[in-house]
Amino acid sequence: MEKTRINLDILLPEVPNERDECVARIINMLQYKRGIDKVHVIPEDGDRKAQLCFHYDPSVASISKVEELAKKAGAEMTEQYGHLLIETAGVRHPRHARIIEAQLRSQKGIQNVSVSGTGFIQIEFNKELTSEDTIIQQAQETGLEVKSIEDFHARKEGSTHDSADHKHEHTHGEHDHDHDHATGEHGHAHGGIFGEKTELIFAIICGALLGIGFGLSFIKGLSPYVSIGFYVGAYFFGGFYTTKEAIAGISKGEFEIDFLMLVAAIGAALLGQWAEGALLLFLFSLGHSLEHYAMEKARKSIAALAALAPKTALLKTGNDIKEVQIDALKKGDVIVVKPNSKIAADGIVVKGNSSVNQAPITGESVPVDKTPIADATINLENADKLDAKYRVFAGSINGGENLEVKVTKIAADSTIARLVKLVNEAQTQKSTTQNFADKLEKYYVPAVLFLVFLLLFAFLVIDEPFSASFYRAMAVLVAASPCALAISTPSAVLSGVARAARGGVLVKGGKPLEELGSLTAIAFDKTGTLTEGKPKLTGVYSLNGLSEEQLLEIVIAVEKLSDHPLAAAIVKGGQERLKKEVPAASNVSAIQGRGIKADYQGTTIHVGNKELFKEKGRQLPDDIKAKAEELEKHGNTTMLVQQNDQFIGIVTLMDVAREDAKETLAQLGEVGIRKMIMLTGDNQKVAEAIAKEIGITDAWGNLLPEQKVQSIKKLRTNEKRVAMVGDGVNDAPAMAKSTVGIAMGAAGSDVALETADIALMADKLGNLPFAIGLSRKAHRIIQQNLVISLGMVVILVPLTILGIAEIGPAVIGHEGSTLVVVFNALRLLAYKR
Repeated sequence: MEKTRINLDILLPEVPNERDECVARIINMLQYKRGIDKVHVIPEDGDRKAQLCFHYDPSVASISKVEELAKKAGAEMTEQYGHLLIETAGVRHPRHARIIEAQLRSQKGIQNVSVSGTGFIQIEFNKELTSEDTIIQQAQETGLEVKSIEDFHARKEGSTHDSADHKHEHTHGEHDHDHDHATGEHGHAHGGIFGEKTELIFAIICGALLGIGFGLSFIKGLSPYVSIGFYVGAYFFGGFYTTKEAIAGISKGEFEIDFLMLVAAIGAALLGQWAEGALLLFLFSLGHSLEHYAMEKARKSIAALAALAPKTALLKTGNDIKEVQIDALKKGDVIVVKPNSKIAADGIVVKGNSSVNQAPITGESVPVDKTPIADATINLENADKLDAKYRVFAGSINGGENLEVKVTKIAADSTIARLVKLVNEAQTQKSTTQNFADKLEKYYVPAVLFLVFLLLFAFLVIDEPFSASFYRAMAVLVAASPCALAISTPSAVLSGVARAARGGVLVKGGKPLEELGSLTAIAFDKTGTLTEGKPKLTGVYSLNGLSEEQLLEIVIAVEKLSDHPLAAAIVKGGQERLKKEVPAASNVSAIQGRGIKADYQGTTIHVGNKELFKEKGRQLPDDIKAKAEELEKHGNTTMLVQQNDQFIGIVTLMDVAREDAKETLAQLGEVGIRKMIMLTGDNQKVAEAIAKEIGITDAWGNLLPEQKVQSIKKLRTNEKRVAMVGDGVNDAPAMAKSTVGIAMGAAGSDVALETADIALMADKLGNLPFAIGLSRKAHRIIQQNLVISLGMVVILVPLTILGIAEIGPAVIGHEGSTLVVVFNALRLLAYKR
């Protein structure tokens, strides 16, 4: 067998990362082709993109044939499947979302669909069986107003493929979707005759009619039909949306809670208990409207992110300045940012000094000083790697001085635009508890209906009239309906995601939000996460008669062409000492995880750690080995220098710990993180020195990227739930294997935003305790809501079966618990750090 690798973005240019479902499909398509034995993913690692590795039999299939098959399969997959993120208006609460989800899932060609309670719909569809226009029409036929559509697997700018990013707004009167906008269904997408508050107003009218009817029932001599007339009116207003959703659910074979409530209300009326039936519908409709309010509040909190970026920018062309729409900005344009105004685009400062408030994007409470970059002609593709003092983000607020900013990303690709897009996608991602609740309801509702059916015949077993059995059955129907259960998790998840986004933390859905709160162990990358990530040259020790200056010249010449952070630190520190330029060596080649090799003035130079020379089969002299170990005990990273076969020196570097690392780790210990592990490629003694300084419980050094992955697997065996915190680039494989992947400093970094389950937008380790604290609170609230919702069912059902509680108390207990869980979930929006 032989192997070949092909970059994943060549085969599937639309997919965001190797964990996408389309990757699994293409593997299934290819691994059974003649001559191909196995296909698997090699995750992204540093600058290397994710790849598909093909194991093939060269006697059956040539390498060109394998590549041809792969590219053909990729083209078919890209052509066959489409992905849409649709923003809609008209989804009132999670139960309504689930009905819409069922309706859309039943449509031909829909592969996968998820609908959030805030109106976002994520759909994957087979282009051969349906189309975008058909899907939009189907969404509108469910009674929703389509506000915008986006391809959430859209190709990034600069792709050589034909299909471009697209995002467009849908408004009334569009010609590309010929639908009847005058239907009653569509009318409700706007909320009804009273707008968005129609449902609440209907509930209030229901309550008023109920109150009037109940009051008139005490007037002697007044016909009881007068009160019943008001109760009938209360039934109409209270049952309008309940009936609407019950019919929608039944039409798709879904017996939802609305159906149970409607049956119970009709049953009460048949028994002559009009007041109790009207009370049920009043409280149920009021609960519905408050659920809608909770979802709307969370949605508006998230939508506020989109309003952060200004609509226009001041474009500078030569000496002219004109106002343009931000969509008209291109990479390389220079914009002027006035004092105390919002910055219109991601970019680098080329003129002016100012302090910028980045809190809307990164959650940083203190403004960040910005200064112009020395070389304004820098390659804009490398802008993400620049120091924070040069970079600015769209939506951040300038301080008291003028700035000129060179645009590095178009509006659609700005950090704030990507953040909004990812948060909107996150709303459609269900948590483990929510999936459990959905499955429970799927079986629970038919079980309740079966129990109620049996109770209707209780009069055959016990001595009571049918009316008593019927009344008991209706009371049980009310008591057993899981309204509170349906709203308990999604309301908490959406509130948690919204609050996190406001605090500069991107949480990609309910699953990571819940799992973050249940962690007992966290693994940290060292460089750039626990430390500043900026190693400094701390020592130069020459050997065998060489001067320090000669040694530095050799080392700088070799390291000059390396892009490794240690190499950059050696070159920078060395040139500061020499105060002169040194010409580069030739034939430079990196030895992964070990060091570097080059030719210099007719000699072969190796610069690297001790493992490099062990692999070369060369024993280190005792004095050099002792010297290196002594330096390492103090936290230095040692690099040995060999010229041909002779050791000529040692250089040392040190990466200092972040200022807030020690305090942050102490806070993590206080919130219940038992184990904090440092994973690093540095030697063990360096790792232990840093760990001792900041309070890490375990330090694992000398790890290659694949060994970090094995370390995470080992940790998960012992600790079950483990987070991996890194920069989202070279730590991507380890993040993928962890329970929760957390990226540091994700603002401006496409890779970090795509890789992580949770992204700390600021390069601040101190945001981690906030994220975990919020998750813990969300987890507690979800558990509280489940206890309240299921506990009320457990209490009320036996009481109503035994006849101790009637419909009235059952209604109050049932709807009261729904309101409690809604307001309990909304507490997350006010979570303090």
